[in-house]
Amino acid sequence: MRAPCVYILASKRNGTLYVGVTSELVRRVWEHKSSEIAGFTRKYGIKLLVYVEVHITMSAAIVREKQIKKWRRTWKIALIERDNPEWRDLYNEMTGAAPGGFPLARE
Repeated sequence: MRAPCVYILASKRNGTLYVGVTSELVRRVWEHKSSEIAGFTRKYGIKLLVYVEVHITMSAAIVREKQIKKWRRTWKIALIERDNPEWRDLYNEMTGAAPGGFPLARE
């Protein structure tokens, strides 16, 4: 998916949250899942893509990311649960990946 996106990752349901912005969502989430990048998400095991917003421009996405980052935790959880009450890993649905984040074998 190549579009400006704001995304929220979680370590588990109601766990530690991370808010980010990217124009290449699949690649960026894979970097988090594979722990390729040192930092907050690797330190706290944050790998579940639980929320995505697509924007027209990157500047709009950045403004929204900054807005959500300032929110209270309860507001972020309400945002996630509005669209994803089961806290499914949306990365798996977007890519057809197995629950561990690796692509399913095609027969």
